[in-house]
Amino acid sequence: MKDWKDWDRLITVDQMEEATASLLETGAKVGADSWQQRVKNQTPHCGFGEAGTCCRICSMGPCRITKKAPRGICGCDVHGIVARNYLRFTAGGSATHSDHGRSIAHTLYLAKEGGSYQVKDPEKLKRIAKEWDIETEGKDIYDLAHEVALTGLMEYGKPFGVQRFTKRAPEHTQELWDKAGITPRAIDREVSQSMHMTHMGCSSLPEALIRQSLRAGLSDGWGGSMMGTELSDVLFGTPKPVDTEANIGVMEKDMVNIVVHGHDPSLSEMVVFYAQDPEMIALAKSYGAKGINVCGVCCTANEVAMRHGIPMAGNFLQQENVVLTGACEAIVVDVQCIFPALGPLSKCFHTKFVTTSPIARMPDSEYIEFHEETAAENAKAIVKMAVENFQNRNQDLVNIPQLKAKARVGYSVEAIKKCLDGVTNSHVDELGTLKPLADVVKAGVLRGAVAMVGCNNPKVRPDTAHIELMKKLLKNDIIVVVSGCSAQAAAKAGLMDMEAKEFCGEGLKRVCELVGIPPVLHMGSCVDISRMMVLAADLAKDWGCNISQIPLCGCAPEWMSEKAVSIGNYVVSTGIDTFLGVDPYSKGSEEVTELLQGETGIKQWVEANYTVELDIEKMGDMMIERIEQKRAALGI
Repeated sequence: MKDWKDWDRLITVDQMEEATASLLETGAKVGADSWQQRVKNQTPHCGFGEAGTCCRICSMGPCRITKKAPRGICGCDVHGIVARNYLRFTAGGSATHSDHGRSIAHTLYLAKEGGSYQVKDPEKLKRIAKEWDIETEGKDIYDLAHEVALTGLMEYGKPFGVQRFTKRAPEHTQELWDKAGITPRAIDREVSQSMHMTHMGCSSLPEALIRQSLRAGLSDGWGGSMMGTELSDVLFGTPKPVDTEANIGVMEKDMVNIVVHGHDPSLSEMVVFYAQDPEMIALAKSYGAKGINVCGVCCTANEVAMRHGIPMAGNFLQQENVVLTGACEAIVVDVQCIFPALGPLSKCFHTKFVTTSPIARMPDSEYIEFHEETAAENAKAIVKMAVENFQNRNQDLVNIPQLKAKARVGYSVEAIKKCLDGVTNSHVDELGTLKPLADVVKAGVLRGAVAMVGCNNPKVRPDTAHIELMKKLLKNDIIVVVSGCSAQAAAKAGLMDMEAKEFCGEGLKRVCELVGIPPVLHMGSCVDISRMMVLAADLAKDWGCNISQIPLCGCAPEWMSEKAVSIGNYVVSTGIDTFLGVDPYSKGSEEVTELLQGETGIKQWVEANYTVELDIEKMGDMMIERIEQKRAALGI
């Protein structure tokens, strides 16, 4: 097995930081701000906030818990305060991802023949309809789409029942949820109840608050996020393997560069379409450009990469870098994870900072409100604005670091099954099977799998945790499935290059060669972590065991957002032990820490818990050890 340092295709964090440093030099010339400087201005961080021991949910405070003041003015102790804060964090994340899913369901409802949005995967639409007991026989595909969309939208506020997608989980998992009282009901109800429970004078019992945190998370992962993933596939096509490129070098010096950023693919799909319009390309050439280059940042990048092969310029903490190249005509954003700093930064260059959603209004932006009904008109106007802005570029400020890696992306659950089925020719199921994957894990060819997700966080050297953990796991014959900013970290480094198999353990290398896959599988954006839950559920069914027994771990080594806490809660609740590299603001309470990380809390409810480990090397060792423990328990 070769050493990673001998592989010239691998782009290191050092190289990425050198590229960023050169971009910051460009920024300094024009007086641009940067997150690196803002971090220095904000540190040290508030210790009460990091411990979760500050309460500001009423105006009698804010109250901060200390030895001198062990209770807030209302009498709530530190355990209640930390647990309330944790639940509110979860509710914010669940609301955000679920609202994304609602938007996609609304877009599907508006789909029509010849319209801006059409059904690209009718077979998946029919499968979802049958799953939801909706008659499909003899129906026009768009009548069916409207019915499925309306049924999906009703999941947000229905007065009775539980989330329809929870029936995809193994019966054992569903029984655990029911027994623990955490099966998610209407999505909006779980968010609303979470806010009600944390209002002044309501719940202060940690156990009750943590149970609701799991329930709110499940309403995201097995509700809103799954809605967003599944209905996006229906609308835009279910991803299948496609080759692309990643890192800042995907920006093109001689082309109009349009960067899409955010999370909702409804907008980016239309921007990609109109960037390929011959009329727009001809306009770009009339201004002296060779053409139009669309690339992405954050989860919008994942969405268009896995469906169209659009290159990925970077993840969360690289969003300012695309502007700092001086070659970005427009950065077009929808919702979530967008720095308000992009407004004043863009004004230091010629870049148009285009906001499109009433949910994400920001100063110093060009606001073009995007509506599904006028999608074509909105997208064409944005592309035209970017093209016309090419003439305003200051060539003296153009600096595009030449860092670029190959990546194969787009491994939906359906694509993974098809890859496996192509090797075994089993055709046991029309949609394929995960039994070959179970077999190679049982045989020890693969030791197990890690689902790595999450953001970047300045508290962790950006991308380092993702990349170093992946390298360690691959060397130990552990396959890695990724989404969100973790996926882009892998892609930027070259870990999704097919040749990365040369640096895996012998077992994983053989699997990659046999199946024709890279050792790190790109499963999509952060809402697509729901794909991982379906993958785990189907694997458990094919294996004939519980999800918690599979040699599988979840990991978010650089997480930073409320969404990540919601995600963590539904991953753990699904039965997957989850490792965090940033503390979830719970360390101020021994009771809450025990509930989340100990053996007597959520571990008893859902057969999995959290491990918080800030030392990345130790975290890798702990995940490998946990996987081996699960193998031993299964006798394999």
